[in-house]
Amino acid sequence: MSLHGHCLCQSVRFELSGPHNWVGTCHCDSCRRSAGAPAVTFIGHPNGQWRWTGETPARFISSPGNYRYFCPKCGASVAYSSDRYPDEFHFHAALLENPDALTPTEVFHDDERLLWDLDPKT
Repeated sequence: MSLHGHCLCQSVRFELSGPHNWVGTCHCDSCRRSAGAPAVTFIGHPNGQWRWTGETPARFISSPGNYRYFCPKCGASVAYSSDRYPDEFHFHAALLENPDALTPTEVFHDDERLLWDLDPKT
């Protein structure tokens, strides 16, 4: 089974093959700021089982040993990697062609979660 995803302008594209290691949502300040979102759901996928199928993204060193990847054309954030996790790459789950194909089962940095009331009825 392969999963395919792409950035906003579809220049940066990727393919994930085989099983992923995990799917989880991160609430840390760094992930929020890099994506401009209150949280980011990632797919932790083993190296050697994914590939770029479009343009290669640009890389930004967000802190020592931590790398953020984004489209050089539209600026969309697409992935994350870290020296702490040398055997896997983390892709934004929302960029999948069918993001409903996966369900997050992990939560990271819940202590940094924004406590916004997102229910407009209250």
